[in-house]
Amino acid sequence: MKVTEHIKKARKETQFSFEILPPLKGAHIQSIFDNIDPLMEFKPPFIDVTYHREEYVFKELENGFLKKKVVKKRPGTVGICAAIQNKYQVDAVPHILCGGFTKEDTENFLIDLDFLGIDNVVALRGDAVKNETYFKPEKEGHQFASELVSQIQELNSGIYLDEELQNSSKTSFCIGVAGYPEKHMEAPSLDSDIHFLKQKIKNGADYIITQMFFDNQKYFDFVKKCRAAGITVPIIPGLKPISTKKQLNLIPHRFKVDLPNDLINEVIKCKDNKDVRQVGIDWCIEQSKELVANNVPLLHYYSMGKSTNIKAIAKAIF
Repeated sequence: MKVTEHIKKARKETQFSFEILPPLKGAHIQSIFDNIDPLMEFKPPFIDVTYHREEYVFKELENGFLKKKVVKKRPGTVGICAAIQNKYQVDAVPHILCGGFTKEDTENFLIDLDFLGIDNVVALRGDAVKNETYFKPEKEGHQFASELVSQIQELNSGIYLDEELQNSSKTSFCIGVAGYPEKHMEAPSLDSDIHFLKQKIKNGADYIITQMFFDNQKYFDFVKKCRAAGITVPIIPGLKPISTKKQLNLIPHRFKVDLPNDLINEVIKCKDNKDVRQVGIDWCIEQSKELVANNVPLLHYYSMGKSTNIKAIAKAIF
């Protein structure tokens, strides 16, 4: 079932969903199941699975030259999605990126998903690889998420890259895209960011999932601006409980989001990460309660492969 259909079926009752990471290469899929199992009591209509593109590492040879090697540390997105749908009978939502994909790669990826009965995708540009300052698309790939959305929508209309194909089968993907309440790190302003978000919707995106935020007013203001710009699709808030002191610096630096002073002060007072974890849970519970009171369609949690704190939050809310 499509994400938008799940939202309609809930009839304005806030639903619960979460996002997982594929395990590091060499780990068993049971490590994924062990983190999903505790959250199934909250009846998630779908589970997001992130996609991780290749990284480049350089190995020094005996002659002093460097050899470039391509490494993918977290493979398995498609297989995990198939396993989730088979084991739990809930919809899996794979992420698909511009980065690392040619248009042909994208089409074949989508065909595989369609054959597996996967109805939803989240279309993202993706980040630059570690040795690049700025995002660089593949030679025959997409530079922007809006272009990726267009290709998915064309496949939904039966339009393939090979123009000679006739009577082609149509896919029926529900397309999610990312929204940034505090703007994307590369956008010059929030207004310009929303302008390009609107283009993704115009090209065929069906719903928006936001980047994490820790101040609900940022989300409410973002939704208001989106509606004023003519964006009418569901806007799902994305939440992440802080769990370590290190994240006080890591989250603002990596994700370009602000942490409220009250949250920072509470974390600073903590003796250890066990205390930080509880502060993060309590903060996220209060965020969740306020969002539910404002009739958000769904609360989407970034689990980062850990479920114990998400379970504690969900128990207080659902």
